[in-house]
Amino acid sequence: MEQQDIFERLRNGEIIPANDPQGYQMREASYETKKLLVQMNSSSNPAEIRSLLSRITDRVIDESTAVFTPLYINYGKHTQIGKNVFINFNCTFLDLGGITIEDDVLIGPNVSLLSEGHPVSPENRHSLVSKSIHIRKNAWIGAGATILQGVTIGENAIVAAGAVVSKDVPANTIVGGIPARIIKNIE
Repeated sequence: MEQQDIFERLRNGEIIPANDPQGYQMREASYETKKLLVQMNSSSNPAEIRSLLSRITDRVIDESTAVFTPLYINYGKHTQIGKNVFINFNCTFLDLGGITIEDDVLIGPNVSLLSEGHPVSPENRHSLVSKSIHIRKNAWIGAGATILQGVTIGENAIVAAGAVVSKDVPANTIVGGIPARIIKNIE
């Protein structure tokens, strides 16, 4: 039986060992994405930015979505961005595990969405582990926040500036701190 494509294996949360025979494909894909990122991050034209981001993600970016560049993405094809989304300057998306951003989401400057990580055990440290990130409708991710792999941010939730989120955030709550904890409910 033929092994699944490495990108599907990553999307499915499989641990990819450092010596995986398909591992080189991740770097090659990242360099291809980087070529488009250089063009996108050099543009100040919103339509051109959306067009290049559509090529990077292999999905149409709606004209209601605004992206202030620079934006850094290591792969792109596992990122889905909804309508009326705002992504501020200098964000980083590591999306091999998948990133879904629903409609009406606000993402502040210097936000990192990191769907990838490494095992804790030293002997497997160079392996890659990925789990998807899901940001639900109308959430607001504050400046400098970091969302780690496997996290869902609930509808209408707010992540305070500088927070590091390692666990799911319930809908209609505000979280902050390191690690992020619920600060209050939104009435």
